[in-house]
Amino acid sequence: MKNARLLPALAFAGMALPALAQGNVADQINDSVFGPRAPTDYAYGAYQRGYFLTALELALPRAEQGDAAAQTLIAEIYARGLGVAQNAERAAGWYQLASNNGDRLATFELGMLYQDGVGVPRNRQRAAELFTASAEAGYIPAKYNLALLHVEGVYADPNLTRAAELMKEAADAELPEALYDYGAMLLEGAGLVPDIEQGADYIRRAAEAGLADAQVDYATLLYLGQGVERDIEAAASWYGVAAGQGNVVAQNRYAKLLAVGEGVTLDLEEAAMWRALARRQGLTDPDLDRLLVSIPAEALERAEERARFWPSTPPSIETIATVPTVVGPVLPSPTDADNAPTQVVDPNPASEDAPETENTGESVETQDP
Repeated sequence: MKNARLLPALAFAGMALPALAQGNVADQINDSVFGPRAPTDYAYGAYQRGYFLTALELALPRAEQGDAAAQTLIAEIYARGLGVAQNAERAAGWYQLASNNGDRLATFELGMLYQDGVGVPRNRQRAAELFTASAEAGYIPAKYNLALLHVEGVYADPNLTRAAELMKEAADAELPEALYDYGAMLLEGAGLVPDIEQGADYIRRAAEAGLADAQVDYATLLYLGQGVERDIEAAASWYGVAAGQGNVVAQNRYAKLLAVGEGVTLDLEEAAMWRALARRQGLTDPDLDRLLVSIPAEALERAEERARFWPSTPPSIETIATVPTVVGPVLPSPTDADNAPTQVVDPNPASEDAPETENTGESVETQDP
């Protein structure tokens, strides 16, 4: 009952407050529950919606005032050529300004430019320094690239233990490449104690994230039963998925399984198609050739035709445009004697009164006047 008596008083107090004061109270309550609201970034909003020139126009005044986020946004627009001519040099300049102002994304992207020599002179030592700074700021892709540099051991200290730590942080953030590489490090015991089962699980996660190389390796683990229960059908399925992404190793192995009917229904024509696709990428396999030696000539021709049009299907008779049928009388042949004119017409008669000459089939002689 106490709460019931308080409600009218609260309502009356609310009505007595000026409109502005009510708004301030509401903002305070909202901030106390949900936290302070971040200001709306109209430049980034325009960028997300594809209005790149508008985003550039909105970001420039802020960037000139030293706003790191706006500077990075401008760098991204020039780096990708979004609404403007692509300009790597200008992008590098804006990335540098944003990096100086503490933007970790800009620091990483600038490192990538130095690593590849795009817009700036190629300098992998400088790239390593930028990756380190971005990684220390918590940027996941920078941690992944820095881990690779520690594995390489040229532009960063050769340290597999540190590489494994950085790679795990990137993998646990669900970066597909890091999931795959950390799984491989677990399988091989590179920088940490080997763990085949955990390594297979990381590679599975990378495969499920769509990384074709991981799909091939996970299929192989399933086929061999290493770190996972042996499952030939699942292995064939993963080989098929990677083959569909254009992975040449997967295309070759999937063709072999199709040729012998292992884990998948035997289909020589399908196997021949994947073999043709693998050959197109330069991979030949004498063992696969022997498995397909008995394929009928017609099936082989169909398979190679399908490979030529892959990933589309070859056009069928129904999809080929036919020549339209002409409606109406057929034009006579110009060489048909029956269609010759019955009269010889002089286009430039000497006199309008001159009689027409009948065509009798005999030559007509003319006389000089």
